[in-house]
Amino acid sequence: MGPLAGIRVVEFVGLGPGPFCGMLLADLGADVLRIDRADTARKGFDGPSRNPMNRGKRSAALDLKSPDGVATALRLIAEADAVVEPFRPGVMERLGLGPDVCLERNPRLVYGRLTGWGQDGPLAKAAGHDIDYIALAGMLEPIGRAGQPPSIPLNLVGDFGGGGLLLAYGLVSALLSAWRSGQGQVVDAAMIDGAALLGATWFTMAAGGGLGPRGTNMLDGGAPFYDVYETSDAKYVAVGSIEPQFWAELLARLGLSEDPVFEKQYDRTAWPAMKARFAEVFATRTRDAWCELLEGTDACFAPVLAPAEAPAHPHHVARGAFHDVGGLPEPAPAPRFGGTPAAVPARPVNPGPAEDGGDTDAALAAWGLSADEIARLRAAGAVV
Repeated sequence: MGPLAGIRVVEFVGLGPGPFCGMLLADLGADVLRIDRADTARKGFDGPSRNPMNRGKRSAALDLKSPDGVATALRLIAEADAVVEPFRPGVMERLGLGPDVCLERNPRLVYGRLTGWGQDGPLAKAAGHDIDYIALAGMLEPIGRAGQPPSIPLNLVGDFGGGGLLLAYGLVSALLSAWRSGQGQVVDAAMIDGAALLGATWFTMAAGGGLGPRGTNMLDGGAPFYDVYETSDAKYVAVGSIEPQFWAELLARLGLSEDPVFEKQYDRTAWPAMKARFAEVFATRTRDAWCELLEGTDACFAPVLAPAEAPAHPHHVARGAFHDVGGLPEPAPAPRFGGTPAAVPARPVNPGPAEDGGDTDAALAAWGLSADEIARLRAAGAVV
């Protein structure tokens, strides 16, 4: 089930954004085979089986330092529509699994490369993490409160939005091209590029003089009508009443329509006074009390929920936005498709031999290897 049913993807295991990309593809029906490290599988671990980004995937552990392990990887790639590889430039080439080799074996292959800095440029081979990529992309500096250092937006902008999601989009686009032309290609998805792309409007505003210092703009906490406020029970609520009609709705429900402080919504000189007045008002009731008054109205209001709270909210429950997996909540696949809906993802599995509860035998068999071949590879140490 799902719009990507029938698509086969080989995902070489890596950190967050690579598995996230694979999860997005698997959620929508792709047959994703995760290639784990043999040395990690030999130690025995249950990490992958607890990681939601490994849901819906098969798993096999290959020793890519072994000629037989590399040959097995190439055989799998020959049957694949796409590859996800998250290593620094040159690593796959040194293993004998670079795009030239793989595309020669499988000309229709879409070879997705996910890095922080990209495949070329002076920083291409340097180490880095999400915070570094978004910093250089110009997307860390604008985030935060006025007069304070930039705020770190978890690793959502670089790793996941600018990395894993960008690569998934690139792979599906290249798969469409390969379907039409019969020719695969390399997709270079760099988190620094993706982070900059997410900030397209901010670059335009900055270049045109429409972007003030951090924390003084409409969407960064500078405006009273687009901010969070603490409630009497030390929780928070969020308001986003940008448009005049929504602003009027918020003021009316708060009993502030006649307050002269709020006469000119877009008068930046009045914003500090408006924010102070809102802070006083929201501090008079609990978060739940404000929900009773404002939630579901055109005031553009929402409670600020913690990750542990969000799955139980009635709106999420009504839409089935979260699944319970072994007693733990996971976001359901998205987006939603009317004609080819995604199935509930299968639980993550570990690599390793079947007798130890691992998935390697079943995964390799599903991709065309015989039981005798798998036994020979295991005896040689090429698979675990």
